[in-house]
Order: sequence, then C-alpha cells, then structure tokens
Amino acid sequence: MFSVSSFEASKKFAPINFFLFFFAKNIFMSKQNQNAADLFGPVYKQFKNKPKEAIKHLIKMKKGDCINAYNHSRIGWIDIIWGENDPKTNKGYGLKHIIEKHGKEIKQLGFDVPNFLTMALMYGEYDISKLHNERVLLENKFFRVVISKYAYKAGVKVKKNFVLTTFDLRPLKKKPTNR
Repeated sequence: MFSVSSFEASKKFAPINFFLFFFAKNIFMSKQNQNAADLFGPVYKQFKNKPKEAIKHLIKMKKGDCINAYNHSRIGWIDIIWGENDPKTNKGYGLKHIIEKHGKEIKQLGFDVPNFLTMALMYGEYDISKLHNERVLLENKFFRVVISKYAYKAGVKVKKNFVLTTFDLRPLKKKPTNR
C-alpha cells in the first residue's frame, strides 16, 4: 500500500538511488567493454582512427583486435579484428576471412586489402533501409562492408562494433552453360 510517508522517503533517497544506479551501470558497462576487448586475442590500442595501419599490423601479427580503428559518424567506433576463416567452407569473419575469401576479387579491382578496406570504411554509405538489429552495412555500387554490432563470449551478447566482412558487389560474370 502506498502512503505519504513512503513517498516522502523515496524523495529523500532519490539522489542515493540515482547514484547507486549510475555506479552499478558504469561498473556493468566497463565490465562488458572489458569482456568485449579480449574476445579476439591481444588488444592493440595504438591504432585509434588509423584503419590502414591497424590492418597492416593485424596482417603482420595474424591475431588480435585493433580497437577503435575507425570512427564512423553514424556508427561510432569500429574495431578491426583478425578473426578466423574455415578453409574448407570459406566461412568466417574478420580480416583473415576477408583476405582468404575475398582477397583475389579485391586484387582484381586493383587494390590491396588494407587500401580497399580503409576506402570502404571511409566512403561506404550507411544504408538505413538495410538496417539489421545485429549488423550495419556500409556500401556503394562497388562494395559492401558488414559491421557486426555485437560479439558473443561464452554465450553472452556483448556490444562491440567490428568489421565482419567486406566484398566486391560488382555482378559476377555469368558462367557459360553447356547445351
């Protein structure tokens, strides 16, 4: 039952409740960000807003996560991760997947992966019509970059923007048919 005295008490303790809520939320968010940071191996912080350097470093190291490698005006900070790729199925994510699955087509465009991915991040248009609750697309008529908005650690969904994949959108050449 609600009484005047409980209402008065809630007003008296409102600043304390707000402080406790704010403090608990910040601890939770920092713990969540900390969990997100170590999902993909060693964390490299020295490439903030330097996507090309981050990509080159990951190619050299072949592991890890370059956090805050690019800041997109509509998405926020985007990490570039080394990731993984299954050579049998060519399914995977991150830079390793981009190199192994899409590297040849990127080269056919006249680019190396660091230049192509950097260009795609910088000049890809944010397409709100293709918005997905777990992914964001940056694209133009030549390429698409897929940004994942979440990562999973031990079955827990963690907020983290990272490059999932990128690829050439030009129409594939039709294969001749046997008649």
